[in-house]
Amino acid sequence: MKRHVTLQDLSREHHHALKLALDCRRAAAAQDAAQQNAMIAACSARFASELEPHFQIEERDLLPRLAAAGETALVERTLAEHAAIRQLVAALPQRGAGGLEEFAVLMNAHVRFEERQLFAALEKLLPA
Repeated sequence: MKRHVTLQDLSREHHHALKLALDCRRAAAAQDAAQQNAMIAACSARFASELEPHFQIEERDLLPRLAAAGETALVERTLAEHAAIRQLVAALPQRGAGGLEEFAVLMNAHVRFEERQLFAALEKLLPA
């Protein structure tokens, strides 16, 4: 799908987030604690270096525009999902394989929501 220029980088980052979710799902399914622990460390590191900055851009630059347009339900859902993902990533070392699987499910659903609903609503507000 062709995205507005303002959203193209964020949309590309969504692809990387989906790949991370898939890698987490595969590690969760593996019967290898070392592989799972390595994925937990990798997921935590990538969250800090890639996903958290992505969330901050959305929260700083995009969500206020949607809120001003009256799209409060989309804004509230986005913020709630960001908070849930942050909490889950912080708990990954204690959650193990179950946490990796939960992260994969939550991240996949979140990206799909943003691509299909959040970004679609934003594109209506952005200049051509």
